[in-house]
Amino acid sequence: MPDVSLRSHFLRACALAALSVFAALPAQAHFQELIPDPPLVGEVTGGKVTLSATFTHPMQNGPVMAMGKPARFAVTVDGQTTSLLNSLSPVVIDGKAAYRAEFTAKKPGDYIFWIEPAPYWEPAEGVMIVHYTKVVVDAFGADEGWDAAVGLPVEILPLTRPYGLYTGNVFSGVVTRDGKPVPGAVVEVEYRSQGTITAPDDVFVTQVVKADGGGTFHFAMPKAGWWGFAALLEGPKPMTSPTGESVPVEEGALLWVHTVDMPAK
Repeated sequence: MPDVSLRSHFLRACALAALSVFAALPAQAHFQELIPDPPLVGEVTGGKVTLSATFTHPMQNGPVMAMGKPARFAVTVDGQTTSLLNSLSPVVIDGKAAYRAEFTAKKPGDYIFWIEPAPYWEPAEGVMIVHYTKVVVDAFGADEGWDAAVGLPVEILPLTRPYGLYTGNVFSGVVTRDGKPVPGAVVEVEYRSQGTITAPDDVFVTQVVKADGGGTFHFAMPKAGWWGFAALLEGPKPMTSPTGESVPVEEGALLWVHTVDMPAK
């Protein structure tokens, strides 16, 4: 008869070893990027902007995860929404599928670009991931309409204008689901490092803030560049995984915000 005590010690040792390996893995938060280049458009650029959609870990500069064809891609300006889905072109980044689009703003306005990506199966977490992502591009100095909702199931509504920001400015926003604030929502924040930063410890990779009872959160951005804000909420309905199982859904409300250093003169 096998020694039950010995067997239990062996299983416990295996479990502890597995946990130690898992703990040693770097913390990696999934973020859907939607990055415009340039961040602002005007006469100098002719109103032209290139938008890049990549599913990745922005602070760690990867790895990139393959995107399926997005369900929706559009722009909302002056209360009018126009589909841009046909303007998306597939590109390959680090060997994985991503998307890019060209757009020309023909009149002053705050153009809210947004994307609903195809659900992404994350087997390590056992969830399907859908990150509804927005970015606001001001065209020709309109400075109006940046706080408008576009009607996504989950959405961050900015209380701070999400462009024209200096390094160190505080960004504030409201996390909503179906247009209503989400009390106590947890918001993950990452800097798009593009490989320029090595975090001193894994805990520094993803910053975390919690919204108050009205769904409002605040965060001071300590470096120039792009900052992603992701409120991750459990979806109301499960989805079917590629393995045929009914699994929960992570719905992300994402918003990208850009900062610059204040010039000396």
